[in-house]
Amino acid sequence: MSQNVNVAIIGGGVAGLSLALNLKKHGVTARVFETAPEIKELGVGITLLPHATRELAELGLLDAIKAAGIENLESCFFNRFGQLLYKEPRGKYAGYAYPEIGIHRGRLHLTLYKAALAALGPAQIATDRQCIGVEQDDAGVTVRLKETSSGKLLDPVRADVAIGCDGINSAVRRQFYPDEQLAFAGINTWRGVTRRKPILTGRSYMRIGSIRTGKIVVYPIIDDIDGNGNQLINWMAEIQTQNVDKNDWNKTGKIEDFLPIYQDWKFDWLDVGELIRNSETILEYPMVDKDPVARWTFGRITLAGDAGHPMYPRGSNGAAQGLIDSRTLADLLIRHDDARDALKEYEAKRLATTANIVRTNREHPPDFINIRVEELVGDKPYDDLEKIITQAELKALSDNYKRVAGFALEATR
Repeated sequence: MSQNVNVAIIGGGVAGLSLALNLKKHGVTARVFETAPEIKELGVGITLLPHATRELAELGLLDAIKAAGIENLESCFFNRFGQLLYKEPRGKYAGYAYPEIGIHRGRLHLTLYKAALAALGPAQIATDRQCIGVEQDDAGVTVRLKETSSGKLLDPVRADVAIGCDGINSAVRRQFYPDEQLAFAGINTWRGVTRRKPILTGRSYMRIGSIRTGKIVVYPIIDDIDGNGNQLINWMAEIQTQNVDKNDWNKTGKIEDFLPIYQDWKFDWLDVGELIRNSETILEYPMVDKDPVARWTFGRITLAGDAGHPMYPRGSNGAAQGLIDSRTLADLLIRHDDARDALKEYEAKRLATTANIVRTNREHPPDFINIRVEELVGDKPYDDLEKIITQAELKALSDNYKRVAGFALEATR
């Protein structure tokens, strides 16, 4: 394909910006249209697994990402009584070629944004641009936009292809699936960040409790945030209920809605109630995804990232799959003379794989070890776990999860 091809990227998140950077590596300067009026350091934490950091390394961003976050040393599974069930090394410490990194989502986004600005130039990345529709003809696509902040209609933009990278509530996807609904299975989450002294190694990823009796994930995302040795600790509380009341999206959470479950979780290594009470911010989210669809590609238009495969925000796989989408799509757009053939092959390579991960995240939650031990022991402390289930058996469970979720050691080399 000619390097003069015009690619319109709808959405300037992780998938959209990494697609723009991957295309630029091949000499193609895309145009990115982002809904937000301004790119800010928003959100809470995210874990970048080795198959995600591999993609960022290929873009030359790994050093910047490592500097902005914390490289995980280990993953630890505890019951809700603070007893260690199982732990294992992570990332490079587990033999992977690439590290596992906990990072503030806003820092990750800003790193990609600054890199894209430097590589493409500010004129190619337009914020405050909401997509209201994409039309196509034999010669190309027409992207219709309005100014997010004012609602003012803007001049339409022509391109050869349009890539919808506009997230779980994608306007591009909605054109082809107008009646689609979010899938909610009764799991609500609350997320926050707390400044405090390091926990355990200071580079430990902790899963405490289970989805059945209350679960919280805890890991550091910024080191020595105040010059006094405190870290910024990310946490996510996750609770399954029998009712169908769904959290709002990305709104301020009410501590009284979930703190009672964790109030008495006081261990010699962490007071979970105190961690929650001291949070700088609390946001609530529903645990939602969408059912996999039969097609992403429609002529000159396709989907990538969360627009193509919205998945549960757990297991740290959403960002990784968006990064892989972007590299795959950029490589194929360069390889094919007809962009429509590239989009078809991209769908063939990525749609089934990501659909399987969506289903895996639903059926095999990352706290599988905690759930299994709870099934065997009951909701109570254990005396001798080895008599009930061995560490070798727990390791086999962990290895199987990595395999079905797509980040087994052999799959990332």
